[in-house]
Amino acid sequence: MRETSREDCRKMDLSHKFSKQELTLLYEEVLYTILHRLGKPEPNHVADPEELYAYAQKVFNMDSEEHNIILQRTKELERPIFCLKATVKQARGLLGKDVSGFSDPYCLLGIENKKQDSSNGGAQQENKKRSKAVVKNLIPEDQTHRTQVISQTLNPVWNETFILEFKDVENARFQLDMWDFDEVESVRHKLGELTDLHGLKRFLKDARKDKGQHDFLGNVVLRVKDLHCREDGWHNLEPRTETYPNRGQCHLQFLMIHKKRMTTASRTQPSYTVHRNLLQQMVSYEILQHQAGSTSWDGELSKHASTILYLHASQKDLSNFHQDMATWLAYSKLYLILEFNSNCLLHQITSIEYQWIQGRLKPEQKAELADSFQSLLAYGISLLQRYRIVFPLSTANSTQRLQSLLRLLVQICKMKAFRELCTMNPDLPQMVTEALKSGTAEWFQMKKQHLKPMVKTMEECGKVLVRLVTEVNADLQQCHKVWNKYFSNTMRLDLFSIAYLELQELVSRYVKEQLSEMDSGMSHLTAENLFQLYLNLQELHRMKEFLCNSETPLELMNFHQWFKEAIPKWLQKTYTIGLERTQRAVKVDQLKPLGDLNKHSTSTVDLSTCYVQMVKTWQQLDWPDPEEAFMIMVKFVEDMCRIALLYCQLIKARAEELSSSNRHEEGEAANRLCVVVNNIEQLRMIILKLPSQLDWARLKQQIGDAVAPEQIQNTLHQQLQSTVACLNNEIRGVVQTLATKMEAGISRHIQRLSTCSDSTDPEDCITPLMKFLECEFEYLHGNLVQENFNSLLELLWNHTLHTLSKAAKKQDGSLQYFRKLQIALQSLELSFHAEGCGLPKDVLHTAAFTTLEKELDLCSSTTRKLIQKYFSARIQEQTETNSEKYGAVTIKASYRHSEQKLRVEVLNAVNLLPLDSNGSSDPFVQLTLEPRHEFPEVVTRSTQCIKNNLHPLFDEVFDFLIPPEKCQQDGACLLLTVFDYDTLGANDLEGEAFLPLGRVMGLNEDKDTVNPSRVPQIRLFLMHPGTTGNEILKLLENRKGDKEAQAFVKLRRQRAKQSKEYE
Repeated sequence: MRETSREDCRKMDLSHKFSKQELTLLYEEVLYTILHRLGKPEPNHVADPEELYAYAQKVFNMDSEEHNIILQRTKELERPIFCLKATVKQARGLLGKDVSGFSDPYCLLGIENKKQDSSNGGAQQENKKRSKAVVKNLIPEDQTHRTQVISQTLNPVWNETFILEFKDVENARFQLDMWDFDEVESVRHKLGELTDLHGLKRFLKDARKDKGQHDFLGNVVLRVKDLHCREDGWHNLEPRTETYPNRGQCHLQFLMIHKKRMTTASRTQPSYTVHRNLLQQMVSYEILQHQAGSTSWDGELSKHASTILYLHASQKDLSNFHQDMATWLAYSKLYLILEFNSNCLLHQITSIEYQWIQGRLKPEQKAELADSFQSLLAYGISLLQRYRIVFPLSTANSTQRLQSLLRLLVQICKMKAFRELCTMNPDLPQMVTEALKSGTAEWFQMKKQHLKPMVKTMEECGKVLVRLVTEVNADLQQCHKVWNKYFSNTMRLDLFSIAYLELQELVSRYVKEQLSEMDSGMSHLTAENLFQLYLNLQELHRMKEFLCNSETPLELMNFHQWFKEAIPKWLQKTYTIGLERTQRAVKVDQLKPLGDLNKHSTSTVDLSTCYVQMVKTWQQLDWPDPEEAFMIMVKFVEDMCRIALLYCQLIKARAEELSSSNRHEEGEAANRLCVVVNNIEQLRMIILKLPSQLDWARLKQQIGDAVAPEQIQNTLHQQLQSTVACLNNEIRGVVQTLATKMEAGISRHIQRLSTCSDSTDPEDCITPLMKFLECEFEYLHGNLVQENFNSLLELLWNHTLHTLSKAAKKQDGSLQYFRKLQIALQSLELSFHAEGCGLPKDVLHTAAFTTLEKELDLCSSTTRKLIQKYFSARIQEQTETNSEKYGAVTIKASYRHSEQKLRVEVLNAVNLLPLDSNGSSDPFVQLTLEPRHEFPEVVTRSTQCIKNNLHPLFDEVFDFLIPPEKCQQDGACLLLTVFDYDTLGANDLEGEAFLPLGRVMGLNEDKDTVNPSRVPQIRLFLMHPGTTGNEILKLLENRKGDKEAQAFVKLRRQRAKQSKEYE
């Protein structure tokens, strides 16, 4: 393809297409055409002849002297005979002159050449006469032409063409008269044609006419100088009188032509050939003058060229078909020299196909047309063969140009003209396929030659192979994404498959040939080049998915086997790069957080990037053989774990190095420890993500049964778990170091808290401890990631609980003492939880915490509070008891707000223990409201004693006057104690039951709505004093100076002694 700049075009000599003599004759033809121009200029044509002369000079590269000589010679030539080629097409809306209502129209036409009188009066008189004159009176009979008679119609169709010569363009007039032809008919025949009253009138009018006289239908009179060179239109038929002014219309076509042109070219060559040569010369000039280059020229000629060619074709009377064929021959010939937009050619062959009639051409014209088809077809296929060079994507409209060419070639092969004129009808898709294969091979060889190294070393050969396969991949990508759709849509050809199958075979052979010359002792640089070559071949191999038949066997199929010797070097290079990067990162790390949101230091960023690169290397490698891929994975994981463990050693050593150089900055040392533990934690998270990043699941699926599951477990998983365990130990070690530094401070503050005076407010006593923790926690939270901060908090929390538990073991501690410890525990829980930012509640509430919390709650309670807790515990025990081992007592209980009265009805007891020697008992029930300090004025009540009965029936009612709020206190209950009455000694305990007053019917209602008859019975299982509440009793017993505590303990101990089981 030739791309020519505008400046270069101006300098280009066009004489190589025609000889000087041929150009001179053509130039004479152009001047003759302009000189003897006919017709009024078209609106879009150039009217000024001087402009046309100037344009012709440029087209033919004539200087002024040559132009003047040829122009003068042309003027001396005899002028041609001017002719008006008039075609009478049809008429419509004519007057019906016959009795039948129709007419038998025919036309008389010719050109009046008589000169007009120059005076105005004479002109007007002449026009008046002319309007009434008819052709046979104005034009000599030998110059008058007549159409056929079309019988009985008002819309006749003639399609008859006449050549009318004229000399004086200024005064020549075209005139057409239309007549109704009348034959001599019998009266009887005419009467038979009558159909209406109008027909009768026409019959009477005919009767007055002379026999055989024709009726005038109208005429058309036009001045020749007012006509365009080509004209086609409808003209009104004018009357000779005002009668019937609307006489219909006539469709006429006009063409201004020459006869006997005296130029040498016109006399010696066919008009068609001259016009084609002239067109070829002008088009070549137009193309070379196009600013954007020939390939973007769309076939549109300048108005100067269009004017000259239009005039020449008209004057030479060339048909549209011959004009289209001449244009095709000129354009197609130029296309072989100056490639331009093939849409121009497509338009021409479409016109030829539309008008094709083989008999209209002479044998030499047929041969010429057939040769043009075959030449363009061969040339077009040669362009497709070199489509990468001819239609580069870097050039604008390349894709459109290719698409146009493809459509052109397809259309040529479909043409009737092509099939009739060309003896061999080619298989276009097959020809294009072979051309594309050949072109692809040539392109590959050209690229290979272009990239050939000057010095043939292993390193240079590796680089060349990489660049070559890169260009092949880029070419195939363009084929798939850009070019393929044009070949597919136009010719149903899969360009990508053609190019891919050809290139993969060429690449495979060449790469194997080059790799066979490389030995195993390759350098690291060569290994790097081979890895990139492997990736490029991998990309090339993956493109097979775009093939129409992806199962096609490929030369490239097992390309990975060509690189087995390079794998160890690739893995070693990957490990070495990662190791060196890690060492450099730690060496420059100042162990300072990167920011408020990122608490790691700079080395973790580099380490993370290092692992990302190693993972990317594995993903890029994507080794096809499963067993070999497994071994490669083992090596990858081993190297990553080695780097991780080495990093831990390096980063700790770096922290010690920085601390030793700044011993006076103790706070900075702690900061560095925080950064170290954060870094190791980050590394641990990276290691844990490796199975998903390296896609172990996919690898296991590919391996299948080739590798035993236990082997995978013992290699990959065990290696990873071992490394994670080492990292966890490292994290715990550093966190424990930080915790140890804080534990001493916590112990010191708790010790101060325990020795604080009882007279001091507990809140004031714990303030130093809380401030200490707040300061330390704020510092640690700001310097540790959340996971490590939580680990540290957990260690500190366990230590704090242990220290508080030791302080709580003090036997002689005062109530205020334990109250301080209780408040401290509550405050510490809030501090360690930190509103969800610290340890979760489930982590804080360990068994040690629960035990300590309960212990401090009891130790810090007052005597009365402990008594309430005791009864609460007994009520809970009552609720959980479901055994009648000691029997049961049945009661009814209700409360009336209006009287503030608790009514208890003791109904019976059942299944009591026989406590007397006679195998029976003498039971009675004692009712007591507990705790006594809540009901000091309520006396104990008892039922009657029922002798010798283990199932006594009491049916006794007791009323207790107590306010409702007392009943709702913690531990408020009705204690029902069943005794066996003994006359001589102390009464024996049958059992006791606890009824919580807060659940009594009617107590929780605002009004007295309880119906006494509907109060339900309550069955309470009897119990004996057991271990429940013993801790409380021990605490109360230790309060030696508290009489109330001692009295309560004494009563409960006495009750226990009354139990036979206690004995």
